[in-house]
Amino acid sequence: MSSDSSQTVGTTVTPIVALDVSDRVAAKSIVTRLGSSCGFYKVGLELFAAEGPDIVSWLRDAGKLVFVDLKLHDIPNTVRSAARAVARHGASLLTVHACGGSEMLRAAVEGATEGATGAAAAAGGCGILGITILTSMDSAGVGQSWGRSGIDVTAEVVRLAGLVNGGGGAGIVCSGHEAAAVRATFGEALGLLIPGIRLPGGDAHDQRRIMTPKAAAEAGARWLILGRAVTGATDPMAAMELVAASLAAAA
Repeated sequence: MSSDSSQTVGTTVTPIVALDVSDRVAAKSIVTRLGSSCGFYKVGLELFAAEGPDIVSWLRDAGKLVFVDLKLHDIPNTVRSAARAVARHGASLLTVHACGGSEMLRAAVEGATEGATGAAAAAGGCGILGITILTSMDSAGVGQSWGRSGIDVTAEVVRLAGLVNGGGGAGIVCSGHEAAAVRATFGEALGLLIPGIRLPGGDAHDQRRIMTPKAAAEAGARWLILGRAVTGATDPMAAMELVAASLAAAA
């Protein structure tokens, strides 16, 4: 793990609600409905493409922390510049693809450190997270994409986590099913952000490797991504209360 303070890993499990919507109006509606029950939001490709980096600044001005999920993958210099620009708008977390390699990951960390100013710096800067294997993919899907059969997803996640660790990242994105293996290898050196979170009995939607908040916390999660389990609920605040209760049960 990097010695820079922006890359340090905490110990509390933090829920992050995904603003997987098409514009600021829809995003503001979710943020307003959830009120003080959520202090951390994800801005992904759809919303970032529609609204640009100003959506990050808007959320920070509203007193929220922001995870920018762009999954960057390019030459190191380009990724460094992009990470610097995102950090300047106040992001607390930013994703890059771990398969981009340690040099690219290191460039992202350097750019995020250079760009973090003001409120973002005061909140600990912008941490870089490495994407390992998307939770929408299983062994067969990864094998088809990479042209190899017999893929061991857990082994691949641990291997990619090693690149992130070598590049000085704050952590990785992986499913809860690989979390224990990553913890066994890297201990607390890498924070784990786990997507594909569903409430008990909830729909898996387009995810293959899913987990409840309690199970993810027990597996070693540092951050949880909550999407339609909260934003698609009839009562989003009640859904957040269920998440809080699930996490409390894991304490």
